[in-house]
Amino acid sequence: MLAYEDAQILDVAGPLQIFSAAEDGEENPAYSIELIAPHKGPFRTTCGLDLIATRGLGDLTPKDMANIDTLIVSGGEGGRKLLNDEAVTGFIREASRHVRRIASICTGAFLLAEAGLLDGRRAATHWAWATSLRKRYPLVEVDDDAIHLRDGDIWTSAGVTAGMDLALAMVEEDLGRERALHIARHLVMFMMRPGGQSQFSAQLAAQGVDDARIARVCTHIVKNPRDDLTVPVLARVAHMSERTFARRFVEETGTTPAHFVERARLDEARRKLTEGALPIETIAFDTGFGQAERMRRAFLRQFGVTPHRYRERFQTAKRPLNMSFTMEEHPNVP
Repeated sequence: MLAYEDAQILDVAGPLQIFSAAEDGEENPAYSIELIAPHKGPFRTTCGLDLIATRGLGDLTPKDMANIDTLIVSGGEGGRKLLNDEAVTGFIREASRHVRRIASICTGAFLLAEAGLLDGRRAATHWAWATSLRKRYPLVEVDDDAIHLRDGDIWTSAGVTAGMDLALAMVEEDLGRERALHIARHLVMFMMRPGGQSQFSAQLAAQGVDDARIARVCTHIVKNPRDDLTVPVLARVAHMSERTFARRFVEETGTTPAHFVERARLDEARRKLTEGALPIETIAFDTGFGQAERMRRAFLRQFGVTPHRYRERFQTAKRPLNMSFTMEEHPNVP
């Protein structure tokens, strides 16, 4: 893991915790982990805590470079200061010629792009930085919604916790799905979010609305996706005129009521597709799309895949998982 002064600590610690929890099947660590930085020693992260790099870039020999399997570049405010640092971008460029795969977390994508690794490739970053990445590096195909992406041997992710999802995907590729699911359960992660999942969450967006009337409408939409959610109906929920409601909704949420409703319905449809085996026609009805064809068009528009294909790619509940264990099996669990 390559980090630096003013790196985001969760971009570093989150993925490394995933790899450190992985075993090779015989209770041996599956990965050897090292934290490096432009210079050896302690460096400050954005939260104020220090991390310690065991080696600086200048300490790595050609043999060391050849032995790196996976290089991950963290994100954080400090990364922008390194874009013109040839020692850093040159290291990333040189490492890419030797490693099996290279990845970035959040704004670490800027460093990969500056090194020329993302030209002509799809890449993800935190949604708040997607426009900046696209403008600065026009040859990069920026996806401002995906949690993480893989394009050949280059992996990129959105911000913070998305880096843990990327790390889980790497563990799944290396050691199998069951091993990755075991780590997710052990770390009490809500679920393994596939890379094609969206950074947008209607439920999370609803929690960030300041106007109590619009917040009430957002909550109503999220909880009742099957209901009639046209503007006249929602305006009555908000106790506003239709015109005032439509204007205030865009001001508060940054999107139109119709778009928010569709995303809320897509959120619920994706959950049902990945967590169960209900027929697609039933899910379309239960989530407010009415007909399967209408839901199919929405999936193609937002995700580029059909609901059926989405279920095939992202279903995480194909069979029940044994969540129980004894204290003897896990003596360090408090």
